[in-house]
Amino acid sequence: MPLAQFLADSCSRINDLGWAYYFVPETTARGEALGLDTFTFYGVGRGGVLGDVEPAVVAASFGYFKPAVVEFLWNEGKSKVSPREAAREHMAAAHDFGRATFSGLPELEAYCEAAEQVLNYAKANGAGYPLFAGYAAEPLAEDLPARAMQLTTILREYRGCAHLVALIASGVEPTVAHFARRPEMWGMFGWSDEEIPTVTEHDIEALARADELTDELVVAAYAVLDEAGRDAITKGLDAMEAAIAAKASA
Repeated sequence: MPLAQFLADSCSRINDLGWAYYFVPETTARGEALGLDTFTFYGVGRGGVLGDVEPAVVAASFGYFKPAVVEFLWNEGKSKVSPREAAREHMAAAHDFGRATFSGLPELEAYCEAAEQVLNYAKANGAGYPLFAGYAAEPLAEDLPARAMQLTTILREYRGCAHLVALIASGVEPTVAHFARRPEMWGMFGWSDEEIPTVTEHDIEALARADELTDELVVAAYAVLDEAGRDAITKGLDAMEAAIAAKASA
């Protein structure tokens, strides 16, 4: 598969798969054991790799959320559990999801090997991506199902950070990009109808440029893979997606 086609296919799927554990009942239960509801656990758990920072730092790293919502989730969460502990528990939820969903998949060994090649390049060239750097600094799980889920989540954050940089460099406000792409999720991210931005033709053109720049920012990391490595990523994603679908229909 040509690199550009592989990048478009794999990054889209990694984006969808990397957050598959966020709101499943088992993750919610882990948060509740810490005294956190689902969304507070998400906020302080996902952002906790940044350390005990000000809410504005987390809001800047998340990008699309209304800052006041991030501030509430962050302050509420860290009043009950330290951000670093929440981050470890949130990643443990990812590990548990991987073990419960992907155990026994023969494609995972090659997938993890290839994903780690991408990760190692990204870690060495990750300036300007603090949320990714925090995730990438965490030790990888030893077992393949948990490791595969963790790697997928980290690579999702890698492209997410690159995309925020690309938006700003292209002159697109994150709120405009968010509403243009996902208007049905506007309220879920804390914004009101009164705050809906006007999306112009210029914004749409700039957003397309941002997408192209995002690919340019991450392509070198994926270019370390040979054809066998790309095939391993594709087959691993196929297998994990099929396992999630099978579990959902069981």
